[in-house]
Amino acid sequence: MQIHNLNIKLPESWEEELKNTKLKGNIYSPLKQIYSDINKGHDVYPPLDEIFNAFNLCSFDNTKVVIFGQDPYHQKGLANGLAFAVNKGNKIPPSLRNIYKEIQDDLGFCYHNLGNLEEWARQGVLLLNTSLSVIDSLPGSHSNIGWSMLIDSVIQILNNKRDVIFLLWGSSSAKKEYLIDSKVNYVLKSSQGFQMLCHTHSNGLKQNIDIWTPYWFPIALYVRLC
Repeated sequence: MQIHNLNIKLPESWEEELKNTKLKGNIYSPLKQIYSDINKGHDVYPPLDEIFNAFNLCSFDNTKVVIFGQDPYHQKGLANGLAFAVNKGNKIPPSLRNIYKEIQDDLGFCYHNLGNLEEWARQGVLLLNTSLSVIDSLPGSHSNIGWSMLIDSVIQILNNKRDVIFLLWGSSSAKKEYLIDSKVNYVLKSSQGFQMLCHTHSNGLKQNIDIWTPYWFPIALYVRLC
């Protein structure tokens, strides 16, 4: 779909996987509302060419961990299409700072200057907001324009992939749990973010987390027994 001369679309790998879901031809229906809001003079975040950044940086085949956020940041210059992440040069926001604090409390080290999170995405962490856009200064403004159908379909295809780790933090993402088969995937739930970093799988074995890489997060949470 062409909007303002930009080709706003998902990578082919994701489109291919989603074509047989309930979405069918409605993958891009939310963009119509976004275009309408822009024409009315509203600023929409993230920038149009970054709306699908989570998918651009983390392919379907490479996805190992899914972390759900809620809205993109609704202040100018912050949102970049990755949940919890901010563009380089911005102060780390409270939500991401809290995540880093949990990492430091649990593991003894942290990367306080890392706000962009592209390295996490490239290593298999899908940083996915449950709404992929927002109007400036109006949190939740795009929560009912069709993103939920796309997000639910993404969860569906990842659920079928099996052995994916889903991190459900807060009430918004907790509502998605019914879409996930915990017998073949890992579901980590916590209202306190990183405080729960282990999970008892359906086979009864507690999967502990090994820390063995500077970018500990994608590997530490990838607990599949290879």
